[in-house]
Amino acid sequence: MKITLNPNAKDDATRNALVAEGGFGKYYTDHMVVCEWNEKDGWAEPALIPYGPLSLDPATAVFHYGQEIFEGMKAYRQPDGGISLFRPEANAKRFANSAKRLALPEMPEALFLETVETLVKQDAGWVPNEVGESLYIRPFMIATEVGLGVRPTNKATYILIATPAGAYFDPSKAVSVWISTEYVRAAQGGTGEAKCGGNYAASLVAQKAAAKEGCDQVVWIDAKERKWVEEMGGMNLYFVKGKGTDATVITPKLTGTLLPGITRDSILSVAKDLGYKTEEVMLSIDDWRDGVASGEITEIFACGTAAVVSPVGSAKSTMGTWVTGDGQPGVITMQIRNHLLAIQHGTTADKHGWVRKVC
Repeated sequence: MKITLNPNAKDDATRNALVAEGGFGKYYTDHMVVCEWNEKDGWAEPALIPYGPLSLDPATAVFHYGQEIFEGMKAYRQPDGGISLFRPEANAKRFANSAKRLALPEMPEALFLETVETLVKQDAGWVPNEVGESLYIRPFMIATEVGLGVRPTNKATYILIATPAGAYFDPSKAVSVWISTEYVRAAQGGTGEAKCGGNYAASLVAQKAAAKEGCDQVVWIDAKERKWVEEMGGMNLYFVKGKGTDATVITPKLTGTLLPGITRDSILSVAKDLGYKTEEVMLSIDDWRDGVASGEITEIFACGTAAVVSPVGSAKSTMGTWVTGDGQPGVITMQIRNHLLAIQHGTTADKHGWVRKVC
């Protein structure tokens, strides 16, 4: 990899102060990685360069036809002061799958991992030290052919940036959700399984509607029957049925319209490790409402790379409002969150081989 160090990199004191502020996406590390692709020559050698603006022609394809994908992943500080990534191979595979769906070039897994590890090693000082905090890593790819013809691009640019991240949501507080019946996130045959910007752009009007209803997030239902629960905003959903050791942890099954979340997949394993039964099911809005009313559904939480695990306390919709349990974060929810964070931060055994040491 070509390396050009940033002559204006933050000094240790300045950088440490910025990292200590916490938040999400407020500051970015000193460097980024750029890698070009064209149809004739394939992938060029990647370059680590100073973080800075991009210069693109106004007719660049991404601006007009939305050929863009991205990933979200994290690096965590370990007890020995080192840094590890959490399941980066899974991110590499999903990035390639998203590229295929958006008619972009698939980046080889080894190249993807090389870019991530190089950036993390170079900007290791930006990785926070506290449990629950991390370096959030954002790989993305855009179509860079110049022209207005509607066709798959013959040029693309991969870019990798990173930002120190605190908690996305306060885990001690349960969020409220608005179940959207007016808008849908994705339909069969669409881009629901791909991690692309268009999915998120289309979700923002529903997020505004949720905020107008006094809710923190929006929950999507399916496009066909308009009754099956899919996911929350940009996160997967989980429901806990029962209590204690007899509880079952369930999540909407993947149908082609849901994003196959890496945190979602990890929680299926973590819940089993903790002794709970797990199921991937079709869950309707009626099942949700009635389960909460009867007490069968005792806890609800959302999960994703940014937030890890976020408790859900209340749901509001055109069919009414219902509160799960006492509206506070549930015991099993927090147990799963804490166990997953312990694996990520290296304070408990990684029996699944998920953690990849970087430095």
